[in-house]
Amino acid sequence: MGILNKIFRKNQDSNKKSTNTLIEDIHQASEWVVKALNSSGYKADYSLESMKEIDRFFDEQSSETGLLSKNRGMILFSLASYIGEVAIRLYGGEWITDDSNPEGELYISVKLADGTVIWPAMRCIKRYNDGREASIYDYLYVLKGYPRADFR
Repeated sequence: MGILNKIFRKNQDSNKKSTNTLIEDIHQASEWVVKALNSSGYKADYSLESMKEIDRFFDEQSSETGLLSKNRGMILFSLASYIGEVAIRLYGGEWITDDSNPEGELYISVKLADGTVIWPAMRCIKRYNDGREASIYDYLYVLKGYPRADFR
């Protein structure tokens, strides 16, 4: 889909249609957000514990003046990409994307090795809207005990 090309490849002609797939965007976004989080004092190391840092980021940056007040869509997509990558590293699995869907960034999902499907972008939106009760750490932690589920 190439939604992140303008951000990651600033010298690209913005009138040209991107040839990036969602999978490529996910990997770029995850790498970008790891660097951004680490440089901002959040520990992003692809561990389950780093999900507590994602929750802390949401708590600290969701105000009117926080980082999520600007470029919210790009940041949420990047956080979702990181969360999905962490889930894959912890539990095994693969990304499920649909490059033909104009809103495919919202519907990225991860099918874990045990068949469980998670929806990281939807969860990031929920975390932003609902606050701490939609904990990202809890979202990944509970996957250890709930095989073959659909977590939105």
